[in-house]
Amino acid sequence: MFLSQIFILSPRGDKLVFKDYRQDVPRISDEIFFRKYKFWDGKDHQAPPSGDCPPFFHEKGIHFTYVKRSNLLFVATSMKNVSPSTTVEVLVRVVKIVKDFLGVLSEESIRKNFPLVYELLDEMIDVGVAQEMTTERLRPYIFNDVVPVANPEQQPQDSLLERIRKGEFLDRTRKAEQANLSVVQSSAERKNEIYIDIIERLNVVFNANGNVIASEVDGSIVMKSFLAGSPDLFLGLNEDLAVGRGDSARTRYATVVLDSVNFHAVTDYSKFESERVLMMRPPDGEFTVMNYRVTGDITQPFRITPSIEVQSSFKAELTLRIRADVPTHTHGLNVAVKVPVPKTTTSLGVEFGVGASGQTYEYKSAEKYVVWNIARFGGGTEQVCKIRFSTSAPITAATRKEVGPISMSFEVPQHNVSGLAIKSLRLEERSQTYNPSRWIRNITQANSYVCRMSQ
Repeated sequence: MFLSQIFILSPRGDKLVFKDYRQDVPRISDEIFFRKYKFWDGKDHQAPPSGDCPPFFHEKGIHFTYVKRSNLLFVATSMKNVSPSTTVEVLVRVVKIVKDFLGVLSEESIRKNFPLVYELLDEMIDVGVAQEMTTERLRPYIFNDVVPVANPEQQPQDSLLERIRKGEFLDRTRKAEQANLSVVQSSAERKNEIYIDIIERLNVVFNANGNVIASEVDGSIVMKSFLAGSPDLFLGLNEDLAVGRGDSARTRYATVVLDSVNFHAVTDYSKFESERVLMMRPPDGEFTVMNYRVTGDITQPFRITPSIEVQSSFKAELTLRIRADVPTHTHGLNVAVKVPVPKTTTSLGVEFGVGASGQTYEYKSAEKYVVWNIARFGGGTEQVCKIRFSTSAPITAATRKEVGPISMSFEVPQHNVSGLAIKSLRLEERSQTYNPSRWIRNITQANSYVCRMSQ
């Protein structure tokens, strides 16, 4: 498989990095790509006919493949119809390795470290053919130093008192941000730490009564190692964990049931079936130890209950009640609720519930939807929002169907819905003084969290 070019574009289409391996594709391929990406029309019978640009397409004799990470576009081109899945795998590994070496993946970090990024692309791909695509294999051949930059997602935007109230200055929270260090930088500073995140992304559909129609958890255990000496690591999970939804005794009495699991190549899972222990020697950089999937009856972190009342022929009121079914010691962060309204809406007003704080809304009149933002949603509480809108035409059953579906995005720290937990984390003892720092976090995120207005 031969790739002709790999380039990185900013959200505005600026060319941050451009590597031409075979000189058989025009140098203006980035302009051709971004114009097609921004104004996708689906011509030449390419699906979808309109809307978002697909990850693979053909334009002016060039085959384009791209992935989007941290609002950056990583693009590969080829004059031949190469395997799309293989090209995406190459791009995903490029993203991972660049992030491992830079620490933070952002436009600023790439601009300040473009010599390092070019050096990585030279070592990863030769004449368009993928070569070394792992962090630990590349480290001996990379000589440029990294220029550290701040993580834009963690830059403070609130006042000092608000940040103290959110607990941003707790010792645990402050040190967790160091997981964004470069593997080169960590070596220079002789770090001896390991970070493990249990990340669960939810795909949930509610009906108009607030009942769950479909529910799925896409989970992963992500590890980033800065351990000195590459010791053996033993990771113990729930002892009563079961895999597969059969009728076995283990499944009937298990508190955590996973539908399916898969492991990273470095993971030794020979003791997983009997002891629920994973053994590995963590490689440099970030990697996914285990992916898992859960379906069935799961307690959702938020429950949405909408109701709409037609007040007159041209006015209606939509009431949204959202209850946080998470423990009181945790909370939802950056909660955003998107509510489409009828296309005939001429004016709109929003009223929050009693005692609401840290809540705002934004009405996109051109796209006809409202975004309700909640900075911090405490566990065990309920928030209410009333959306009153007027229309230019009489409200009918068809008009009511244009309200919704309601979608929600959020992040809940220190909480997961599946119940999967790390019960033990043991490292091979090199000496009595060898005691690395261990950081374990649980994160629940909304991938597709939707409430339908119609039954």
